[in-house]
Amino acid sequence: MAFVEPITIKDAIDNIHRKNYVLPAIQREFVWSVDQIETLFDSLMRDYPISSFLFWEVDRNNVDKYQFYEFVREYHERDSYHNPKANLSGESGIIAILDGQQRLTSLYIGLKGSYAYKMPRKRWDNDTAFPKRHLYLNLFYASAEDSDVEYQFRFLTKKEAEVRDDDNFWFKVGDILGILEPVDVNDYLLNNDVAQFRKDNFRLANKALFKLHDVIHKSRSINFFLERGEDLDKVLNIFIRVNSGGTQLNYSDLLLSIATAQWKDKDAREEITEFVDEVNAIGDGFNINKDFVLKCCLVLGGFREIAFKVDNFNKANMLNIEQQWEDITKAIRGAVILLANLGYHRDTLTSNNALIPIAHYLKKIGVPNNFAVASKYEADRRAIFKWLVIVLLKRTFSGQPDNVLRPIREVINSAVQGFPLEEISNKLKGGTKSLSFDTDEIMSLLHYRYGEAYTYSVLAFLYPTLDFRNKFHQDHIFPKKLFTKNRLSKAGIKDEDAEFFLENFNSLANLQLLEGVPNQEKSGKDFDAWLTEKYPSKADRTDYMVKHYIPDINLTFANFREFIEKREKMLVTAFKDLLA
Repeated sequence: MAFVEPITIKDAIDNIHRKNYVLPAIQREFVWSVDQIETLFDSLMRDYPISSFLFWEVDRNNVDKYQFYEFVREYHERDSYHNPKANLSGESGIIAILDGQQRLTSLYIGLKGSYAYKMPRKRWDNDTAFPKRHLYLNLFYASAEDSDVEYQFRFLTKKEAEVRDDDNFWFKVGDILGILEPVDVNDYLLNNDVAQFRKDNFRLANKALFKLHDVIHKSRSINFFLERGEDLDKVLNIFIRVNSGGTQLNYSDLLLSIATAQWKDKDAREEITEFVDEVNAIGDGFNINKDFVLKCCLVLGGFREIAFKVDNFNKANMLNIEQQWEDITKAIRGAVILLANLGYHRDTLTSNNALIPIAHYLKKIGVPNNFAVASKYEADRRAIFKWLVIVLLKRTFSGQPDNVLRPIREVINSAVQGFPLEEISNKLKGGTKSLSFDTDEIMSLLHYRYGEAYTYSVLAFLYPTLDFRNKFHQDHIFPKKLFTKNRLSKAGIKDEDAEFFLENFNSLANLQLLEGVPNQEKSGKDFDAWLTEKYPSKADRTDYMVKHYIPDINLTFANFREFIEKREKMLVTAFKDLLA
């Protein structure tokens, strides 16, 4: 490995654009934020070192032996964040980047591409929430003494960049690539009427633009070492060593890199990233990642060791996983579909690891295509649902999940018929991961409040007969809108009681699950009035009250304290019965 003469940023960008510089399959994907990119450009303008790079020279005769990817250019946080596969059919060799991908991608996006990230308070499925933004430099920015930056770089939309006044003159950073000579800088300033602003602004703009031209075209700031060896094991070892610091390489990225290098017929990186995108789009969406899929491969693949260790991702295991890939993904997909049908999604599934035993069980029984809905599997689904709620509420997979996954897998493997809920409970009995609840733990469930991640599991457990494929809402039994100091006062609630009302209206004891339409009909109506209107028949009201654990007391708003106290006792009794 040799240190080679440094090159300019312009040289590096040209090489990336011509696909002379590519990324080996062992590289992770781009993870830097806009703030990191902006800081990188500010550091370059201030002549700060940005560390050296490590390149791997691959001879043209060996290019076909490995898989390479292009750099991301038009980055989109939702729709375009995967590196495209590189088509390298030329007659020359290539340079693969072993260390420095994040910095080089940031330079490429800043100078040649764009970055679309989600705007706050907009939905993920809203296309307008991701406006395209390019990197701009404010030529009129005067750094304050206590400022962390000397040059103001920002990713802006075209409309935002059009603002020009005494404080803002935004120059699209990528345009500097077309300003080849220093004299062109002056031409730009004159042609864009920069002189019409304050005199000191012209000086600021002149200084900033000349400096940017120097940084991109003249300064040889890309210092790199070049590895010319063709031994993948050696290259992988170098890669592991150099990625032990800085923005940490996720262990799963490293393991995925190894899998990609060792699979024969499939591209592991492509298969896994596409599968992650697919299952995350099921139902109302999940938050499954590569770590989860790789862990599933070890558990569902039947390997004795399931820990995230490089040794467990040896060539033999990787080829075994490749052979089982279709069965493993089918089982994971089936488990996610089942949980979506049970009303879970990214915000309520508080542990992805709880999916793994379910997927393992489905793989064992051949992943029936209609498992999530067929009546013949209803008993299985009820057992799985009960087990799922228990392990989520007990936080069974916190800490070291491998110590739980191993015995659960062992029980599932030896089960004769049906999902072995009782056998798993017996296996874990007496240990720190016991699935039984004592009275204090049951009482603590009452502390969950409206909108919290675990609240859905508690509420869903109270409704074992519901078909959760219908959309159920967390509904305030006594409407939330009634609980303001002004409305409490108007309702005649005494000050000493008002505090109790305000502390408890979001509590579990004032929550139920209702389908969307009844919830909308109920809206902000007084509960007792809505109940009589919705269920004129006393028998129907009684059925409703039994189903929703409503105490048979005075249900007027003024009696809210007694309602909470009585319903809490009913819920505790229900939990004990359901957990038995």
